[in-house]
Amino acid sequence: MSDRERDWDFYLRTVSNSARDSSFANDPASDPSLLHAVKKLCDFCRQEEKSSEDLVARVYPHINKLFQRSTASLSQPTSPNGILLLVILQFFLDFGEVVLHDADPSLRTFFRSCLSREFADPVVAAATLDFLNVNKNKLLFSFPNLLPQFFPLLLKLIAWNGEKLEKAFLKVFPGLVSPGSFLPLFPSLVDLPILVVALEKVERSSGSLIGSSIASIQKSAAPEMLLALMDEAYTGSTIGDGGGDSESEESSTIDVADPVFLELLKDENDGLAERHWTSPGVAAVLQAATNSPQSDRLKQILNITPRLLDMYFTIALRDANNSLICALIPILMARNSTLFPDKNYMYEVRRRLLEFMLASFQRSPDFIALLKKPIVDRLGEAYDSPEKTELALQLCWAVGEHGGGGGSHKDAARELFESLELLLYENLSSSRLGLRQESINSDSSNFRKSSQSRLLCFVITAIAKLATYHRELLPRARVALGKVARSRISDSRVWRRARDYLGLMDDPAICLSVLGPSRPSHGYPHNPGTVNWNDGGTKMIAHIPFYILGEQEGPPFHDFSFPDILPRRR
Repeated sequence: MSDRERDWDFYLRTVSNSARDSSFANDPASDPSLLHAVKKLCDFCRQEEKSSEDLVARVYPHINKLFQRSTASLSQPTSPNGILLLVILQFFLDFGEVVLHDADPSLRTFFRSCLSREFADPVVAAATLDFLNVNKNKLLFSFPNLLPQFFPLLLKLIAWNGEKLEKAFLKVFPGLVSPGSFLPLFPSLVDLPILVVALEKVERSSGSLIGSSIASIQKSAAPEMLLALMDEAYTGSTIGDGGGDSESEESSTIDVADPVFLELLKDENDGLAERHWTSPGVAAVLQAATNSPQSDRLKQILNITPRLLDMYFTIALRDANNSLICALIPILMARNSTLFPDKNYMYEVRRRLLEFMLASFQRSPDFIALLKKPIVDRLGEAYDSPEKTELALQLCWAVGEHGGGGGSHKDAARELFESLELLLYENLSSSRLGLRQESINSDSSNFRKSSQSRLLCFVITAIAKLATYHRELLPRARVALGKVARSRISDSRVWRRARDYLGLMDDPAICLSVLGPSRPSHGYPHNPGTVNWNDGGTKMIAHIPFYILGEQEGPPFHDFSFPDILPRRR
């Protein structure tokens, strides 16, 4: 017998003995030689070209039995099973067709029984990502729903292990996005910092996360532990204090907040669920997190999440259909003001949300008409907070830039116009914007005035653009802009802009050129800022220099005449 044959027989006996009822049967991973034996057997099967199928057929029953015993022992592990199971899964993927083994149930068993308990183990986490990257094409082709179903579990993996696995996770990330996971994935990404806070609280209460399945919280005493943590955040008492009269006071708050944490800590995608971040319990936990020093893990995920959102939005614009993107935009609007309370994180995420939203409107202007109701609602919230003011500004710009959805959506454009009118008149008659009336010093007063002026400029521009696109709105636009021009509010930029737009409206050709649709469509042949000089013989263009030169007064200082630049008829 050759050395190679002896090695084969030795490794096969090792796996066979472990697969049978032996001293290692309760936890096969506790045998240090077993992993090496399985790897060597897999190598033998790959290297033997002629007898490969025979070798696979001989070793498969033992490896399959070993997989079953390993997953059954996960409830009381003495050592991590993840690495061993990944090696076996690789065997199933490589040779499943030879032995007619469907790897899908085995892969799902690994995620549910093993990775849910060992995602916090850095070695298992890194090996899992390597396994997914090596088999990425095969998994996406043969098991397209696997990664989208378990994206919450894979997000736990990156949330807990941080930047050292970011590069590998980014390679896997596109596989998490599918029609079924596209919408639920977004709030899970945005809430990654809150997931880290929740996981750290579980660890402080119950010890290491390795070896215990957080997904079993709903079926164990873990809810009581989470509720005790909420109590700690509220009262400052330790979990063992059991303060005398706090129990009855907090019971209602805890009942509201508990489902939110269960939603955060789930392992599988079960659809888009509403997350009640305004509940007192969640607010208390977030407040406790912001009042204490940030952990290294939390700092890392605050940096990683914006980069994950970049990839998510890139995939969305490239691959997602219009129905999914249209359904996503109202979620973006709702989450714009409910983010983890870290100043830099909020800025980075909000910037990406607004950029994606505007890019979506640019690609499909019809979205503005289809999403008329949520847009109107957000315009009505422009006073509530600075972040809602900024969202309203961007929506005003989009509504005007894309003509309220286009020429075929006149009813929607009229309703959007009416919302802009209301917002304009409210701001003309009120001095408050952005912040509720509190103790106001000079700095906050200046901020309010600046915000009000900025919003008014956006609103009157949107009104002028809508009226240019939908000519039936011109009379109402003239009335609205006339009120602003006559108001002589303290910021001259506002009423002068309204006056300029009123002047532009007297010259339809120029008004269309400056304020018209952003791209040639619906019978409008040119872009804003361009003038078709061939129409000079039939349309009024004599006022062009005065509008271009802005607020110059007195006689024009140019020395050319229009016949010099207008084409002559021959």
